[in-house]
Amino acid sequence: MSNDVFLTADGEKELREELVRLTTIERTALAARLRDAIQMGDLSENADYKKAKEDQGFLEGRIQELEYILRNATIIDDKAISKEYVSIGAKITIQEDNDSPEVYHLVGASEADPRNGKISHASPIGRALMDRQVGDVVEVSTPGGVINLKILRIE
Repeated sequence: MSNDVFLTADGEKELREELVRLTTIERTALAARLRDAIQMGDLSENADYKKAKEDQGFLEGRIQELEYILRNATIIDDKAISKEYVSIGAKITIQEDNDSPEVYHLVGASEADPRNGKISHASPIGRALMDRQVGDVVEVSTPGGVINLKILRIE
């Protein structure tokens, strides 16, 4: 399961929008930068040209990554998400000890964004929560030590 690519419907939409932006707007702007840099002459000492070529490498790499993800992803159907067991696509309310409850959206690794409440199913917390039920307390080993999380709600 760890080698599989999972995306929520929203995650797929966001990645498709990013791909369109990169292959149209960003690629066109970068091509213009390269043309301008080439017209300046001597490419061996042209910092603008070198920077544009470096940026082109990153851009094309990201485009290839997005194409791979979108071609190989399993899209999680929002309607198929269990409310009884934690699964990819579920929104889970958890509580660590006596801290305030927190809500996380369990997503595939390609769309994980912990700062915005999206945690990967392959992360230590995600793995510990998978297939658990409301009321379960899971023990998770994190870089900061072992924590206990109680599942309060699955939606």
